[in-house]
Amino acid sequence: MAKLLYEKEINGIKIKSLQGDITLEEVDAIVNAANGYLSHGGGVAYAIVRRGGSIIQEESNRIIKERGPLATGEAAITTGGNLKAKYVIHTVGPVWGEGNEDEKLKNAILSVLKIATQYKLESISIPAVSCGIFGFPKERGTRIIYETVVDFIKKNETSLKEIHLIGIGREIPNLFKKAMLND
Repeated sequence: MAKLLYEKEINGIKIKSLQGDITLEEVDAIVNAANGYLSHGGGVAYAIVRRGGSIIQEESNRIIKERGPLATGEAAITTGGNLKAKYVIHTVGPVWGEGNEDEKLKNAILSVLKIATQYKLESISIPAVSCGIFGFPKERGTRIIYETVVDFIKKNETSLKEIHLIGIGREIPNLFKKAMLND
């Protein structure tokens, strides 16, 4: 069970900063910070496939076969396999240093939110996309993710009722909380 650090409501949608394991989230979809080939061999992506089962990787392989690699900022959806979440939305965030990273991270999160709305999902859990091995500065990344979520729900009609911003350790959830408090 994830630990709630902070909660805020905007336009009737609950946004929560949580400390916990994204693979255990009981939401309609969890977000995977993926690479463009949707090859889930390490980090959170590997943990998601390990817990959710090989069907997630198999569906990811089909997506790549049909449409080719995802560009930075794009997202795709697979089932959640054995996860509590029905779906996994895989998004490709920027690698720090490739240029225009802020905008690319925004686009990655917007792609996720658009897919969630298209599938009429009510709850989603989002990690600190690009803030791990992709090297995006954590405080900056968590702020951009939070601001993108808020901007989206203020400007768009969405089926979403609850959005979790999550990290397994203390640092990321506290940075999400800080972004929420500074809004």
